[in-house]
Amino acid sequence: MQKQKSPISEFPHPRSREHDAAWLTGWRHHLWLALLVCASVAFSLGFACATPFAAFSTAAALTLNRRDAMLLTGAVWLANQFVGFIVLRYPWTITSFAWGFAIGAAAIVATLAARWTACALNKAMWTGRSLAAFAAAFAVFEGVLFMVALVVLGGTEDFTPPIVGWIFAVNASALIGLFLLNWLAMVIGLIPKLRARPSITEQRA
Repeated sequence: MQKQKSPISEFPHPRSREHDAAWLTGWRHHLWLALLVCASVAFSLGFACATPFAAFSTAAALTLNRRDAMLLTGAVWLANQFVGFIVLRYPWTITSFAWGFAIGAAAIVATLAARWTACALNKAMWTGRSLAAFAAAFAVFEGVLFMVALVVLGGTEDFTPPIVGWIFAVNASALIGLFLLNWLAMVIGLIPKLRARPSITEQRA
C-alpha cells in the first residue's frame, strides 16, 4: 500500500524565506565589499604611493566585523599592488616587493589598532571614536613604515613633516569620502543601518 504524502510537505518551509533573505543580505554585503575595493583601485590610480590605507583601515574597523575587516584590508592591499606593478609599472625589484609586503603588514596592524581603539572607546560618542580610531590607524601605519625604512629598507627622507602632513590630509579626505559612501549605501539599502554605539561584543565578533 502506497504511503500517502503529507499535505504539509506541499507548502514551502518557512526557513526558505529566511534563506532567501540571508542570501540577499549576503549578496549585498559582498557587493559593498567589492565597491570598497573598487574605490581603493581609484585611490591607487590617483595617489599611487599615497594610497590612503589608514582611511580604509579605519572604515573597515568601524563598519565591519573582524573577519571582514581583515579581508577587506587584504583585498585593498592586493588591489593596490596590482595597480602599482601592472598598471603603473613599478620596478620589479626586491626592494619594491619588500616595500609592498611592508605596506600590507602595516595596513593589517593599522586595522587592528583602529578596532582596538574603537572597542576601548565603546561608550564614547561615535564621532570621538571615529576620530580616535583614525588617529590610531594613521599613527600605526606610518610608524610601522618608518621603522621599516629606518631599520631595513631606507628612505626615511620620505617621512618629513610636509610629506606626512600631505599623506594625513589625503587619508582624512578619503575617510570622509568613505563615510559618505557608507551613508549612501545605507540609504539605498545596500548595507544595513548601524546603531550609533555597537557593543564591544559585536565589535569583536
